[in-house]
Amino acid sequence: MKIKSAGITFIVLGILLIGYTSFNFVTTEKVVDLGPLKIEREKNHFFHWPPVVGGLLVLGGIVLLVSGRKNTD
Repeated sequence: MKIKSAGITFIVLGILLIGYTSFNFVTTEKVVDLGPLKIEREKNHFFHWPPVVGGLLVLGGIVLLVSGRKNTD
């Protein structure tokens, strides 16, 4: 049963990675902190991955589902 749930998880995660190939988030860092004077800068972080990664996860999930069926029969 654990192999089946891992396979389903891989398939769902793979479909999400195919649909969303990147994301970004913003962090704030202090540049100057002199008493009452505070200057902060927002830094944008961008992550991008190829859709092939999602395809490989879907393929791996299918393999896990098929192997899980063979073990239970």
